[in-house]
Amino acid sequence: MLLSVDNLHAHYGKSHILHGVSFTMAEADIVALLGRNGSGRSTTLKAMMGWLEPTAGSVRLKDKELAGRSAHAVARQGLGYVPEERLVFPNLTVEENLHMGMLSGVDGAPRWSVDDMYAYFPRLRERRNQKAGTMSGGEQQMLTICRSLLGNPLVLLVDEPTEGLAPKIVDVVTDVVRDIHRRGVGVLLVEQKMSMALKVAQRVLVMGHGAIQFDGSPQDIQARGDIRREWLEVA
Repeated sequence: MLLSVDNLHAHYGKSHILHGVSFTMAEADIVALLGRNGSGRSTTLKAMMGWLEPTAGSVRLKDKELAGRSAHAVARQGLGYVPEERLVFPNLTVEENLHMGMLSGVDGAPRWSVDDMYAYFPRLRERRNQKAGTMSGGEQQMLTICRSLLGNPLVLLVDEPTEGLAPKIVDVVTDVVRDIHRRGVGVLLVEQKMSMALKVAQRVLVMGHGAIQFDGSPQDIQARGDIRREWLEVA
C-alpha cells in the first residue's frame, strides 16, 4: 500500500472539521475525493501535508508516519501538494518559481526536470522570464502543478486544479494528470467537476460531514443516485 490515512481528525480552533477520515491508495492510483463545499476535502489535504496539524490519526506513506510533521518534512518524504490557492511566488519569474520546487526526491519516485514541465505547458517556456504574479490564473495553475512535480513526489495531492479555468486549459490539465499517473505518481484529486474526476480516476471517495461516506469505482458512483443526491448534488 502506497498511502494510508487512518482515523484522521483535525480542528480549526474549537471547530471539529475532520471526524476520523480513513482511506488507502495503492501504487500510482488516481483517487478522486468528491464532496460539497465544506465537507472537509481541502482540510484533509492540508492535514495530510502538514499545513494543518491533525489532532488525532495517522498518515503513512510507504510505512513512514507523516502526521504531525512539518510541511517541508512531509514534502521531503515524497508527498507533493498543489493548493487550491496556487500560491506562486509573485515577484519571482516562472523559472525561478520552478527551481524553488526542486527536491532530490525519495527512492522509487519518478524524476522530473524543468524541460519536462515546459513540454507539458509550452506557455510556461514562453514566459520563463516573466514574473509569476503578472500571469493569468490558468498560467499560475500550470506553474503550481509543475513546481510541485519538481519535488519528485510519490503521491501528488491536487486541490481543485480546474477551478476557474477555460475549457481548453481544463483539457490540458486533465491530460497532464493522466500522464503523471502513467509515469508512476499517485494522485489524490479534489475536484468540483465530477465529469472531469470520473474521466481520470480509478477510485472515488465521497466526503460528507468530515468523513468518508462512500468508496468505490467511477461506475459505482454513477450507479448510486442515492449517494449523489445525499452527498454531492445541490438542490
